[in-house]
Parts: sequence; structure tokens; C-alpha cells
Amino acid sequence: MNFIKEEFATTLEVKQSKFIAHLIPFSQYQSKLVVLKKEHPKARHFVVAYRYLNEYEQIVEYSSDDGEPSGTSGKPSLMVLQGQGLINAAVIVVRYFGGTKLGTGGLVRAYSDALNAVVASAELFEYKKEVMIEVVFDYGAVRLVEYECEKLAINIVEKIFDLQVQYVLKAPKENLDKLCLLSSLNSISHIPHR
Repeated sequence: MNFIKEEFATTLEVKQSKFIAHLIPFSQYQSKLVVLKKEHPKARHFVVAYRYLNEYEQIVEYSSDDGEPSGTSGKPSLMVLQGQGLINAAVIVVRYFGGTKLGTGGLVRAYSDALNAVVASAELFEYKKEVMIEVVFDYGAVRLVEYECEKLAINIVEKIFDLQVQYVLKAPKENLDKLCLLSSLNSISHIPHR
């Protein structure tokens, strides 16, 4: 599975109809849809599709034709996301009608082509499930732990300074395992975060 970290957009023109495809992280979906509707008040359709992982690690999917003939735009858009293995991503295609009807096959092709173009322009990252752990260590190891966390792309979620230092860390399990295996960090004990 793959995900994106930022927005990408491309424009496709088919028989004077303009298809402006936006590929965005799912977290930005609602706000981006509001912005696009304000930016494009004369657009005919705002076709959407998204896929995201819920808290149970299940993929939730949705698509809408937004007034286009049923099954000609939303479903093909969702199928592009599925075909690319994209999760935690949404697409919004702004369509300006050019005066020539494309027919159902033409619409399916146009939306699919617009989305394949925007996905081709995007930088995709491999999704790895992140976990959280707590690590406890001596004050003398703070600089080393922070250096290793940065090197291993481990996010420090919380820092607690008491008799010892306690960090809550979030990253893919293999990154956290590498941190905990370092011989210079033997004083670290890790407990699964609640």
C-alpha cells in the first residue's frame, strides 16, 4: 500500500471539457473540497473518491458521481486509487463541461485518464503501520536517543523529565526495533504504549 504526503494536481482536456484532478492526503479532503467549490463556482461537477484506514486498520472507501451518469466518474476514480494501492488519500476532480457530450464510455475514460495522470505525477510512499512505545533512559543518553530517533525517522510524541527521561515514540515497528537494539542504548527499556 502507498500514501502521499502532499497535494498534486493535473488538468486534462477532452472535447473542450476540462478535468482538473487533485490528489490529496485524506486528512485535507473536507477543507480542500470547500476551497475548490469556492475557487470554481462555474464548474459543473466535483467528483470525489477516497480510501483511508480506520482505527481498526480496515480500509474505508467512498466515491460520488456528483451528478454525472451513475458509475461513470466516482467508481472509476475509486478504481484508480485501488489499482495504485493508495490509502489515506482522496481525489477531487473538478469538471467544466465543454458543450460536447462524451457518453458513458468517454466519461469513464476521461476521469480515469485524469486520475492516472495526477497519480503518475505524485510522489508515493510505502505505507508501514506505525506503533507507539515508551522508552525510559538516563539523562546522559538524551542527545544520543534524539540523534538516533532523527536518523531512524522516529517521531518523539511526548517527553517526560523525572528521575529518568521517558519518551513516547511513534514509528514503524522495524524502526523502533532498530533503536532498541543499539548496544549503546542498553539502558532503554521499552513497554508497549497504552
